[in-house]
Amino acid sequence: MQTIKEVEAARAIMKVAINWSVMRWLAEKKKVRKAADLANAALDDMNLRVKATWSDELKAAYAELAPKGTKSEKNTYSGTISPQTKAFAKQMKQADEEARCARQDAEDTFDLAEKRLSTSMAREGAQKALLSWDLHEKAIAVARSGVDATSTAS
Repeated sequence: MQTIKEVEAARAIMKVAINWSVMRWLAEKKKVRKAADLANAALDDMNLRVKATWSDELKAAYAELAPKGTKSEKNTYSGTISPQTKAFAKQMKQADEEARCARQDAEDTFDLAEKRLSTSMAREGAQKALLSWDLHEKAIAVARSGVDATSTAS
């Protein structure tokens, strides 16, 4: 997968931040948050761009997995969705959910660390942020494999 400059910059900050003192965390928390937000936005954008290249069948299979009552992409696909495509969409949905949960866990940990002025929790949040980006990149790689699979099946 191609590297995303915002993610690499945020990774570099987080890897150093794991060893910061309380005073350093207090002084640099805005910089850390901004870097994390930019990395998350870049990953979200990449994920959307990759999924935009999916076949209509795969988009429809993924949209079927949206929870009832949520707004999902309008399904205009009228064909039959193959079992392989449904299985892949389920795998993709699971990868997306893992990445989303990891991101939320990192953000919650940072929020709590800030409230408690806890350096150890901030360090834990940094480690969780690194993990969440790994999982998000993994989900994007899975999404990209869907592009490859549907383009070779056609």
